[in-house]
Amino acid sequence: MIDLYKYEKELFEQGYKYICGTDEAGRGPIAGPVVAAAVILDKNNPIEGLNDSKKLTGTKREKLLKEIEEKAIAVSYYIIEAEEIDEINILEASRKAMGLAIKNLKIQPDYILTDYMDISLYTNTDFLSLVKGDNVSASIAAASIVAKVKRDELMVNYGKVYKGYDFDNNKGYPTKKHLEALKTNGITPIHRKTFKPVKKYI
Repeated sequence: MIDLYKYEKELFEQGYKYICGTDEAGRGPIAGPVVAAAVILDKNNPIEGLNDSKKLTGTKREKLLKEIEEKAIAVSYYIIEAEEIDEINILEASRKAMGLAIKNLKIQPDYILTDYMDISLYTNTDFLSLVKGDNVSASIAAASIVAKVKRDELMVNYGKVYKGYDFDNNKGYPTKKHLEALKTNGITPIHRKTFKPVKKYI
């Protein structure tokens, strides 16, 4: 069993006080924004059941989000829309969203754990980039849940605006139904024009 608080415990022992985890949701879709979140958990108020958001059901994510918002010291998220993703590319958009989510925290961290992302352009704070961070750190797992739930909510709303693309179900990922709608109806303002499946319909 992985101790999800292992990295946080080690950092607390080194004297760090506000340890932030950051992660993003929405790198793979061909439509919609990328959303990054930053979370500083309270070491005296641990949250049970944290995990990589992709391994949890929608209901479980919603439940954990409420708990994160209630128990964490600070929670923030930042949205970068498709237009900017096309301008700066998805990797830079993810990096920027993480950096700005951290910047928007009501308490600034003295150490940051990222899900395999170099954010040195956006912060002077010490950070550690962890491979599969949302599987090994409670703070990153919490951020992955916040980012995923917030992005899913946005995509459900977009589904009401752009009907026929099944956004409320596929969340912008290139499913069969989504690609068929793209072929029939063309692109929407939230499609990422630099992404291969979308390019051919411009």
